[in-house]
Formats: sequence, structure tokens, C-alpha cells
Amino acid sequence: MIFFRLIFESFNFAWQALRANVLRTALSLLGVTVGIFSIIAVYTIVDSLERSIKQSLNFLGDKVIYVQKWPWSFGPDYPWWKYMNRPIPDLEELRFLEKKATNASAVAIMVDKGNVTIKAGNLSIAGTDVSGVSHSYEKVSDVLLAQGRYFSVQESERSQNVAIIGDQIAKDLFPRGNAIGSFITVKGLKINVIGVMKREGESFLGGTSKDVECLIPYGYFSKIYKIGKNASEPTISLKGYENDANLTALEDELRALMRAKRSLKPRDEDSFALNRPEMIANQVGAIFGVLNVAGGIIGGLSILVGAFGIANIMFVSVKERTNIIGIQKSLGAKNYFILFQFLFEAVFLSVLGGIVGLFLVYLITIIPQDSLELLLSTRNIITGLAISSIVGMLSGIIPAYIASRMDPVEAIRAK
Repeated sequence: MIFFRLIFESFNFAWQALRANVLRTALSLLGVTVGIFSIIAVYTIVDSLERSIKQSLNFLGDKVIYVQKWPWSFGPDYPWWKYMNRPIPDLEELRFLEKKATNASAVAIMVDKGNVTIKAGNLSIAGTDVSGVSHSYEKVSDVLLAQGRYFSVQESERSQNVAIIGDQIAKDLFPRGNAIGSFITVKGLKINVIGVMKREGESFLGGTSKDVECLIPYGYFSKIYKIGKNASEPTISLKGYENDANLTALEDELRALMRAKRSLKPRDEDSFALNRPEMIANQVGAIFGVLNVAGGIIGGLSILVGAFGIANIMFVSVKERTNIIGIQKSLGAKNYFILFQFLFEAVFLSVLGGIVGLFLVYLITIIPQDSLELLLSTRNIITGLAISSIVGMLSGIIPAYIASRMDPVEAIRAK
């Protein structure tokens, strides 16, 4: 009961001080407001950037390992010369892995050709990406359809001239919405459209969006382009099971199978790379971790100024209420009661400044953004309130201690 009474009286004193000295209090709280705004604004922007980048990497799939010639690597020490003569994955290895990989729920192969012009009648669209995929591709990388259907097994195995096109291709070539059942032309060859993918929008990282992508069976793609020469090198992708933590079982099995298929001796290095989306995600997380630290340091300087402002208010408050402190102590108030009274007041004032800072961040997030959606997360709200509470506690501890140690007789006599 005394705890709630203490909180109520502290809030009451803080509110009276705020009303009596609005300008002084506002200027003093400005430091906390700016500090919390700086820190949480940086955290919000960094979190939104990281989320947007990782969403842009969703095309890589979840719980997927890629068998490729080149490893995904970062940094200046990239020994590219070691990988030049490696063989590229092919259909024979795909069939081998489909039969032998027991820890994979799906195995697919894909290859693509960028900057292709696709035509339909008198209309054309340039800068598209034509991808040749095996039938299991939809199980490895989600193919979300707005209209039509995915390839049948027969169409994939027989390398038929069918295609699934992106939303932008459909809109540009078939403005009347009659894409399904119509024909597009790629390098002079007619291909029947059987599906249209859902609109994805522009990728935050740039590059080719699925809206301008055209999927065709892998075998038919090889009739149009020379794989590995005027098209990209193929990639075999394997999707693991949910119960395979970190895909450890799949990766170990896959390495053993690929080494056996390519007849590598025990001391030979791998002639292939096993790439995982987590490699990029971890690099992204490390970069934004550094940005969070930098933003925290910058905002911390503002918070330091705000802490001095809160401490100044509390020292003045103790000075102005010295007589009241003396009366309270003479009536039996304990030292801890006086200490917590001023400490709660400091925390209240600091949290008030923090709430204003969070509100300013919220105002930024509701401004319409085309390329980056800003969201003020619950975690960042809690972080802002926690920081402002700690600042208030540290700023008010010394004035509160001084107030609690006052002699009641001397305090009553003070003018």
C-alpha cells in the first residue's frame, strides 16, 4: 500500500513541478527526447532496412542448399582462380541427387538468361529474365500464381513450349488481361502462356524482380540457349526437411554424394560449392549490428545531455522543497521514503521525455514511403522506455540521496 502511495505522491510532485515550471522542464527534458528519438529512430531505420533486404532475399528460398560452381564469398581474399576449371552442375547430377538424397524433400535445377526481349504480337518488353527450371522448382522456390497453373510433369519431361510469366510481362504484353492461352515469342520461338505469377514489386536490393521473369521447362530452355555459354551456369537446389536443424544432415549427405558422383579422392578438394542463404543473411546481420552500435553511441551523447538536464531539475526540486522534506521527516517519514519519492519523480520525468521521443519516431513511420516501409517495433518501444527509465534513475539518484539524508531541523529552517 505504501508503495502505491509513494508512486502517487511522486507523480503528483512531478506533475506540479512540470506545471509550475513548464519552460524549464521542457528544455531540460529536450535532451532525453532528442536522445531517445535519435537512438530509436536509428534502430527503427536499421531494422526496417535489414527486414527489407532479407525480404528481397526470399527468392533464395527457406531451408535450401544450392550446389554451384562458385561459392558465395565476401571480402578481398576471394581465390577465384581455384574455381575457374570446376565443372558446372548438370542434369545427370540432378537425376543422381533425386535418387540418392534421402534428406532432401525436393531437388530442382535452374538456369537463367537475363536482359531478354519478349514479344507478343506488336508489343514487346525488354530487360526480362528467362529461367529454365525442372518440375520440382516450385517446391524449392515458391511460385505464387495469380492466374493459370504450374507446369505438369509431362510438360516438364517433354520440354514443351509452355511458360509462366511475371505480372509486369502480362500487363505489358496482354493489357486486356488475356494472357492465359496466348503466345509469347522468345528468340523467334512461340511459347504458350499457362500461368501468371502474383505481383511482387521492386526488390529493395534492385536487380530482376519476378514481375519481369519468365519460367519455362529446363529442357526447352536448353533448346533456345547454350547453357553455360550465352546463359548462366546451372544451379541445383535441394530443400531440406523441417526437422533437420541447420540442414546439417542434408549438407553432410550432399557433400558425400557429390564427391562420390565426381569421383573425388579423399584428399581432393571439393569441385563444387554448397551455398546457403544464411551466408548472406549472416553478413547482412553483422553489418546492421555495427550500424546499431554506431547509432547507439550517437544517441547516447544526446541521452547524456538529457541526463544532466534531469539531474538539474531534481537538484532544483530538492532545493525548492527543502522545507517540505523537513516537515515530512519530522512527522516520521523514513529516509527511503524521501529517496524513492525523488527517484520516482526523476524516472517519471525522464520517461515522459522518452515517450515524446518515441512519438516523434512514430510520426516518421506513418509518412508514406515507396521503397522502404518503416515500422516502430514493440522491441524498440520497450528499449526506448527502458533507456529513459535507466537515465532517470541514474540522474535522480544523487539528488534523491541528498534529500533523504537531510537533517529535519535544518531542513525546516531553510529558506
